[in-house]
Amino acid sequence: MRRRTIADLLLHAAQHDDSGLRYCHGGVEAGHDDQSYAELLDDALRVLTGLRQRGLRPQDKVVLLLKHPRDFVTAFWAAVLGGFVPCPMAPLTGDPERWSAHLRHAHTLLDGPLLVTDPASVGALPSVDGLTVSPLQELRASEPSEPYTGAAPDDTAVLVLTSGSTANAKAVVLTHANLLASMAAKNGHHQLTTEDTSLNWVSFDHVAALLEGHLLPLSTASRQVHVEPRVVLGEPLEFLRLISRHGVTMTFTPHFLLGAIVSAAGEVSVDEQLDLSRLRHIISGGEAVVCVTGEAFLDRFAVHGLARNALWPAFGMTETCAGSVYSSGAFPDIDRGQEFASLGTPVEGLRIRVVDGEDRTLPTGEVGELQLTGPMITPGYHNNPEATASAFTADGWFRSGDLGRIADDGRLTLVGRSKDNIIVNGVNYFSHELETVVEQLQGVAGSYVAAFPTRAPGDDTERLVIAFHPEVPDGNEAALHQVLAAIRSTVVLHSGFRPSLILPLPRDAFPKTSLGKTQRALMRRRLESGEYDAVKEGVAELTLRMLGGYTAPVGPTEQTLTEIYAEILSAEPGTIGAEANFFDLGGTSLDILRLRSLAAQRLGATGLDVITLLRAPTVRALARHLARRPALSDAPAYDPVVPMQTSGTKTPLFCVHPGVGEVLVFVNLAQYFVGDRPFYALRARGFEEGEKPFATFEQMVDCYVEAIRRRQPHGPYAVAGYSFGGAVAFEIAKVLRAQGERVDFVSTFNLPPHIKYRMAELDFAETAINLAFFLALIDDDQARELPSLLRGLPVEVQVIRLVSLFPPERLAELDLDAERFAHWAELADSITDLGRQYRPSGSVPSMSVFYANPLRGTKEDWLANELRRWDEHTTEANRYIEVPGAHYTLMGPRHVAAFQAALRSELDRAMADADAARRDLPDAH
Repeated sequence: MRRRTIADLLLHAAQHDDSGLRYCHGGVEAGHDDQSYAELLDDALRVLTGLRQRGLRPQDKVVLLLKHPRDFVTAFWAAVLGGFVPCPMAPLTGDPERWSAHLRHAHTLLDGPLLVTDPASVGALPSVDGLTVSPLQELRASEPSEPYTGAAPDDTAVLVLTSGSTANAKAVVLTHANLLASMAAKNGHHQLTTEDTSLNWVSFDHVAALLEGHLLPLSTASRQVHVEPRVVLGEPLEFLRLISRHGVTMTFTPHFLLGAIVSAAGEVSVDEQLDLSRLRHIISGGEAVVCVTGEAFLDRFAVHGLARNALWPAFGMTETCAGSVYSSGAFPDIDRGQEFASLGTPVEGLRIRVVDGEDRTLPTGEVGELQLTGPMITPGYHNNPEATASAFTADGWFRSGDLGRIADDGRLTLVGRSKDNIIVNGVNYFSHELETVVEQLQGVAGSYVAAFPTRAPGDDTERLVIAFHPEVPDGNEAALHQVLAAIRSTVVLHSGFRPSLILPLPRDAFPKTSLGKTQRALMRRRLESGEYDAVKEGVAELTLRMLGGYTAPVGPTEQTLTEIYAEILSAEPGTIGAEANFFDLGGTSLDILRLRSLAAQRLGATGLDVITLLRAPTVRALARHLARRPALSDAPAYDPVVPMQTSGTKTPLFCVHPGVGEVLVFVNLAQYFVGDRPFYALRARGFEEGEKPFATFEQMVDCYVEAIRRRQPHGPYAVAGYSFGGAVAFEIAKVLRAQGERVDFVSTFNLPPHIKYRMAELDFAETAINLAFFLALIDDDQARELPSLLRGLPVEVQVIRLVSLFPPERLAELDLDAERFAHWAELADSITDLGRQYRPSGSVPSMSVFYANPLRGTKEDWLANELRRWDEHTTEANRYIEVPGAHYTLMGPRHVAAFQAALRSELDRAMADADAARRDLPDAH
C-alpha cells in the first residue's frame, strides 16, 4: 500500500484487530483500558463529524489542549483524517499572565484556530479575543465521517510549538512527507514489528511523545501503552514497573529520569517481580546521557533481566521529526571512559555535517556546528519567514545550533551548543530572556549579566548559572545578600527552576566580543576549570552567615525535613540546618505546594496548610508542629501578624491583606526584602476553627494596631495595604499617630479611599466569584458573566455551582474543597461587609499610592477620578507610582520583580525623607 499521508498509517494499522493502544489509569495497580486501532479509527471519525459541523476546512488549525492520552490521540487523528492541522499544546501552570500571553500568541500565529480541550479545562482558559473553544466531548457524534482524501504529501500534517520560557514560541511545520520518511527511517534502527509493545509517559506537546511514542509504533501496528506524566514523575520506579507489567519492548525517556531511578533504586528489592527481559531498547534523548548514570542504571537492573545494551543515547529535534541519530546497542562499551555518551549514526536518508563559521565542512574529528539535511527535516516555521530563513544555510542545510564532531565511523558526538539556550530536565530556556529579567533588578549592573548552563561530572541534567556584576557598596554584605536573593527569586518565578549558582563577578570577568556580546561559553569553561571556585565559596559562606549559621538537625523528622528543603531548593545534602527558614533560603509560592506534597509522602503530614508553613518556616519549628498535632483547645491565640521575612535591619514593613483576608499574595514579594527589612503580613480573623470574624471595621483596626505594637513597640512605622487593605493601613496609621508614634510610610496598592461604593456592589455571589478569580480558579470572562447567573440562588447552591467550574488540579494545589471554599467565601463576604460601612475621615501627612490597571475602566480615569481622592485625606502632597500589570496581577510572577523595585525604592525614599525632616526641626536634638 503506497502511503501518501500519515492518515494511511492509521488506516493500515486498523486492519490489525489484535493490536492497538492501552491507556493506564495510573501506576501498575490502577488498571487500564484497551482500544484497538480499528476502535481508534472509529472514535476519531466520530469526532471528525463534530469538527466538520463547526465549519472547519482542510488545512485549518486545531489546537489540542488535552491532558488524557486517549482524548489527545482521538482528537489528533480526527484532525488528521479531516485534513486539518493539529497543534499539541500544554498549559503553562503557575503563571496565569504568561499562560494568557502564550495562548494569545498561539491564537494569532496559528491563524485563529479551534481549541479543543476537556470540559474541566474550559473554565480555566485565559480570555483571548476571538478564541473558539470546544470541549472534546461535545464533538463526538453518533455517526462517523468519511476521511478527507485530498491531502498531499507536502501539506502540513502537524504543527509543533517550540519549547522554552518565552510566550513567542515558533510553530515547526512537519509535513506528511516528513513524517512518513521519518517513520520508515527510524524503524531501520528500531526494527519494530506487530509483536512489539512501546511505552510512552511524556506529554504529547513534546515531539518525542507524538512521534517516537505514538506514530512510530502505529506505523508498524505495534502495541502501545500510554500513561500520564504525573504517574512517572511522581514515582520514577513506576516507569520500570509499567515496562514489566505490560511486556514493553521499546520506550523513550529523557536522561534525567534515569538519574531519578538510580537514586530511588534502593526501594526495589532483588525479590520484586520486575521482569525487564523483553525490553530491547530505551531511547534517551532531549539532553546528554551521562555515562556513569547510564551504566549504573544498566548494572543495577541487570538482575531483573535488563539487557546490557538496552540504553540507546539518541539525538533529535522537533525540526528533525524527533529521533534521527541513534546509538543502537553500542552503549556503554563504545563510550568507556567518556563523561557523555556519543549519539550514534543517522537514520537512512539523513545526512549530517559539521561546519565552521562560514558553513564550510570540517574534517573528521573537528568540532563545529552540526547541520542536517534529508526528507525528515522541516521546511520551516509557520507564519515566520524570518526564522525559517535564518534556520537554513544558503545550500539548504538545517542549522541545529549544536556543536559536535563526527568520528571516522560516522558516529556523532555533541560537545555543546552555539545557540544561547539552556536545557534543564529536557526543557529549553533562553539565556537572553533570563538576563533581561535579572538586569532589571536593583543592584545589578546592566549588560553585565550572563546566564549559561553547567554540568558537573556525573550530573544527570544541566544546571543554570547566573553571573552578574553587583552594584552595591564594597563590603556591604547585607546589600550583596539581598541582591543574590532577589536574583534567585526572580529567576524561579520567571522560569520555574532555580539557579544552581549565582556568581557576583567583577566587570572584567565578563569577556565581550567586539560587538559587546558576552561570551557565555568562555565563562562556562572558566567556571568548570575552577576559575570561579573562590567566588562560589565566598557566596556559600556569606549566605550561611546571613542566615545565622548551621544548626544540626535532631531526630528523624528534622533530618527528613532538611532533606526535603535541600531537594526543593537545590541545595547540597547536609547543608540545611534545623534553624533554616524555608523562605529565607529562597522558597517561593511555587515551592510551597511541593513542600506540602513531599511532607505528606515522607512524613505522612497530610492536610498541612500553607499558613502553617508561613508561621513555622524553619525545619525545627515545622518538626515541632508536626510532632504536636495540636487539638483545638491547644490552638494558639489569634495573632494577625504573619512573619513573611525577618532578616534586615531597616524599619519593618507591615502589609494588610486584601479583601479575601489571606496573605499568600505577599509570599513572593517578601522574598525581595531578604537582608533589607523585615516584612510582616496581617491576616484576617476567622480562618481557623473557633475564630469569629471581626464585627466592625474599628475592631479590626484596633486588633491590628495592638498586634503591630507587640511586634514593634515603637515607631517609626511603615504600613501598607493591598486593595481593601489600603483603607485599613490608612486607619492603622491614624491610630498609631494618635498614640504619639511616628508613621513615616503609609501606602495603598491600587485602592481609593472611598471603597463603600465598590463594597456595596459586592453581594455574596460577586464576593465568592472575586475570590475564585483571585485564586485563579476562573478567568476574567467568567468573573464578569457568573454574577448574574448565580445571584438569587441559595448561597449553598451558588457555591456548588461555582466549585463545579474549578479545575480539580488547581483546587488540589490550594488544598480546597467545596466546604473550605464556602467558608473562605463567607469570611471574605464578612470582610466586604465591614467595607460597606467604611467612611474615610481624618488625614495623615502623605501617602504613596501604587496604581495598575483597574478592574474596570481606564487607568487614566482610575487615577484621576478615584485614586487622587487620597489628596483629600493628607496634609502634604501624595506620590502616585505607576506599576505594571493589573489589579490582580501586579504582584504575580510576571510583575513582582518590577513592583518590588518600585515599592522598595519608594519605601527607602519615604523613610529617609522623614528622617531628614526630623533632623531639620529646631528641637530635633
